[in-house]
Amino acid sequence: MRAFVTSVFVLLFILLISGEVPAQETVTFPAPDGYQLHADLYGKGDRAVVLAHGGRFTKDSWRKQAEAFADAGFRALATDFRGYGQSVPGSRSEDWKHYPDVLAAVRYLHHAGAKSVSIVGASMGGDAAGDASAESNPGEIDRIVLLGSEGGDSPERMKGRKLFIVTRDDRSGDGPRLPGITEHYQKAPEPKKLVVLEGSAHAQFIFETDQGPRLLEEMLRFLSEP
Repeated sequence: MRAFVTSVFVLLFILLISGEVPAQETVTFPAPDGYQLHADLYGKGDRAVVLAHGGRFTKDSWRKQAEAFADAGFRALATDFRGYGQSVPGSRSEDWKHYPDVLAAVRYLHHAGAKSVSIVGASMGGDAAGDASAESNPGEIDRIVLLGSEGGDSPERMKGRKLFIVTRDDRSGDGPRLPGITEHYQKAPEPKKLVVLEGSAHAQFIFETDQGPRLLEEMLRFLSEP
């Protein structure tokens, strides 16, 4: 484990001082209802990961993490949900349910040649990731990482490996998030893992704290495990 942590820090240090980052490509693809979704694609690996942002963010917020995933051998696709960033709004009745957009991203990567596709979803994006997993076909989604998220409405139907990550004192307007996330974690089928970090930062905001390196380490290790 110590060697893995060291390699993560070395990777980030090299990227920082060299200014050399994996090539980024802007792509578009249709959601099931025809809306055009915009995304940034990093890397060229056979293993791919969809990065689904939270409600206060856009695809651009994933840049540093996407570069780290690409350098570790992954193809990373950071998407804009409809109504965010470059993706224009859809219908009001559909905008609040983003999991079809996540499934569209997963299927785009499979069509582009990825042999396995996982999802990292933060907050709202984590809910969409969990619902996408529940609605996916067997084998479509290899594993999911849920940051500060309960994972949607049907945790008992989520497929593949699951990693829930939350800070101990993360709170919403309704109170602490940890109890609800723990409840959904307990309902989710194996294999699964729950990691509780110190602090109160929510989802992607964790990257801005001293827990950011640990968060990236946990994500990379989980996604890289055989």
